[in-house]
Amino acid sequence: MSLQMVTVGHNIALIQPGFSLMNFDGQVFFFGQKGWPKRSCPTGVFHFDIKQNHLKLKPAIFSKDSCYLPPLRYPAICSYKGSSESEQHQYIIHGGKTPNNELSDKVYIMSVACKNNKKVTFRCTEKDLVGDVPEARYGHSIDVVYSRGKSMGVLFGGRSYMPSTQRTTEKWNSVVDCLPHVFLVDFEFGCATSYMLPELQDGLSFHVSIARNDTIYILGGHSLANNIRPANLYRIRVDLPLGSPAVNCTVLPGGISVSSAILTQTNNDEFVIVGGYQIENQKRMVCNIVSLGDNRIEISEMETPDWTPDIKHSKIWFGSSMGNGTVFLGIPGDNKQAMSEAFYFYMLKCSEDDVTEEQTIFTNSQTSTEDPGDSTPFDDSEEFCFSAEATSFDGDDEFDTYNEDDEDDESVTGYWITCCPTCDVDINTWVPFYSTELNKPAMIYCSHGDGHWVHAQCMDLAERTLIHLSEGSNKYYCNEHIQIAKALQTPKRGLPLQKPPMKSLHKKGSGKVLTPAKKSFLRRLFD
Repeated sequence: MSLQMVTVGHNIALIQPGFSLMNFDGQVFFFGQKGWPKRSCPTGVFHFDIKQNHLKLKPAIFSKDSCYLPPLRYPAICSYKGSSESEQHQYIIHGGKTPNNELSDKVYIMSVACKNNKKVTFRCTEKDLVGDVPEARYGHSIDVVYSRGKSMGVLFGGRSYMPSTQRTTEKWNSVVDCLPHVFLVDFEFGCATSYMLPELQDGLSFHVSIARNDTIYILGGHSLANNIRPANLYRIRVDLPLGSPAVNCTVLPGGISVSSAILTQTNNDEFVIVGGYQIENQKRMVCNIVSLGDNRIEISEMETPDWTPDIKHSKIWFGSSMGNGTVFLGIPGDNKQAMSEAFYFYMLKCSEDDVTEEQTIFTNSQTSTEDPGDSTPFDDSEEFCFSAEATSFDGDDEFDTYNEDDEDDESVTGYWITCCPTCDVDINTWVPFYSTELNKPAMIYCSHGDGHWVHAQCMDLAERTLIHLSEGSNKYYCNEHIQIAKALQTPKRGLPLQKPPMKSLHKKGSGKVLTPAKKSFLRRLFD
C-alpha cells in the first residue's frame, strides 16, 4: 500500500465530505460538489484528472436529452450493467442531500452518450418508481444482484428527517434511522417492493455493502437510535425466479465495528476496507481485506499504511473509491495557519495491479462518508444550464479546467446577506417561498441613496406585487426607507383654477348695429 499527497488547483473549494466518484472505462468523474453548479461547470460533474499527484477538475458535458442532476451529498451509488451485452456501463444514483439540505427520493441513471477526443458526454435520466417507493434518505446503500439471467437493485438503510407530524422548530433538521426494510427495485419497469426480514431489527446507516452475483453482504454501520456501531455481518440473498422474488437474510459471525468506511476492489473477489470510525470522533486506522467465495466471506486485518502525522491527528476524514484499488482521502486543514487550505488530500493505492473493467462492472460496492454535522455555508449559483454540444469544450486541456476565479464575487452582492434589521433569511434553513424561487431567495432593488438589495420575503411583498415590480420600471423603496422617500417627494403640481367668463350685455356675433335715428326713437319711447 502506498500513500501519496495530492495537490489541487483553484477548484479545491468544490470538494467536500459526502462527494462520490464514478469510474467509466478507467476515467474517474467527481459528483457532489459544494453548493449549486455555476457557469464554469453547469452540470456539476467533473472529470477527476490526476497527473503527477496534481488534481484538475474538468467540466463534464451532458447531452441535450438529459434531465437535471443536482449535486447530492451522501447518496447511494452503484455501477450497473443490464442482462443484454449491448447495454453500456451505467451508474445508479439514489437519494442524498442537496445544497439546501433537502433530501432526495429520486433515482437517476448515468450513462455515456458518446465520446469525442477523449471527452465524455453523459446522458442522465430520471427513473420514476411505483409500488413501495423508498422515502427520501441519505447514508444508505444500493447494489445490483444477478440471478437466473435477471438483475434487481437492492436498497437498504440510511437516515431521513423526522416525520412532519413530529418536527418542531427546534428539531426541524433532526434525522432518524430509516426502518430496516430491504427494497427490491426493478430498473427496467420502475417497480419497487419492500421486505421486512426478522434478522434486521435496527436501522443502519453509513455501513459497507458488497455485492457478488445474487448475494449482498452488509458490514458495520451506525445506529442512531442506540448510538452504537455494532459488529454486524449480514448476508442477504435474492432469488429471481419467474414468479415473485425470494429474499432471505442470515446473520454471520466475524463482523467488524465500523461506520463511514471506504471500500475499494483490488481483485475479482477481493476488497479492501479503509478508514471509517470505530467510536464517536475516533478514527479506525486499521485496514481490512475482504475475500469472497461461493457462499463464504473472510475478513482479516492487513498491513496498515504509513499514515502521515496530519492524518493520525485529524478528528475526521472522508473520501471515496476511484476504482482499480485506489482510494481518494481528505482531511481538514490546519486552521492555525493563516494560509491554510480547507482540506488536504491523499491518494492511497491498495493494489499495484490494475483491476479490469469487468471486475469493476459486475461486482458492486457501496460506501458512504458520515455526515460530520451541520454543513458550512454554500456558494450560490447562477441559473441552471445543463445542455451543451460535445464540441463546445474541445481544445486545450487548460481551457476546460474549472477556475473559481472566473466566478463573480458574491460575498457582498450575494443572496445570503442580512438585508435589513429584521432579516431572517438563512442559507441553512431557507426554503422557497415564492413560486418563482428555486435555489435562491427572490430579491428586489431599493432605490434609496446609492441603492441596495433586499429580500422580497423580508419586505412582506405579495407574489403578484413582486412580479409587477419586476416587469415594470418603477422605483421601489424598502420598508426602512419608504417613509423617507415619501417625505422627500415633491408634491404633485395641480391644475390651474379656471375663472368663469363674464356675461356680455349683447349677443356676440348678431351683426346688428343701431343707427342714430333708431337711438332717438328708442329714447322718446322710454321717456
